[in-house]
Amino acid sequence: MIFYIALTLLVFLLMEVVTWLTHKYIMHGFLWYLHEDHHQKGKGFFEKNDAFFLIFAIPSWLCIMLGSMHQNYISVSIGAGIAMYGAAYFIVHEVIIHQRFKWFSRSNNRYIKVIRWAHKMHHKHLDREEGESFGMLWVAKKYWDKVKRDDELKKSLA
Repeated sequence: MIFYIALTLLVFLLMEVVTWLTHKYIMHGFLWYLHEDHHQKGKGFFEKNDAFFLIFAIPSWLCIMLGSMHQNYISVSIGAGIAMYGAAYFIVHEVIIHQRFKWFSRSNNRYIKVIRWAHKMHHKHLDREEGESFGMLWVAKKYWDKVKRDDELKKSLA
């Protein structure tokens, strides 16, 4: 049982690498036509970019369903790790960063400030070239440093 839990957590962590690579080389590459409306927001709630939910959800669902049917718990663990990352992605990207769901509007949590700033820097590029910060949960030190400087400046001015 501990093996399957550890495998699920490992897959969850590895999904950040998969997401970074997919975002940089596929979403900003040959599938830009699906991702473009995420950078150049139009009218309406849904985006073509939302199709990536299915691109990741289908393998997760298949691993869980087929693994359960054939008592292959390694497959179930892999699917569960992907699904857990999908849930984290939804909460972090859709709810906290883009606030497509107005569940949380403000936070003084430094981690949330950092991921929001990194994502803002990603979205300053409206086309597919010259992007930065392609991950979601893990961001570069320069974003942490920037938010720390901003927080220190606000404290000194208060």
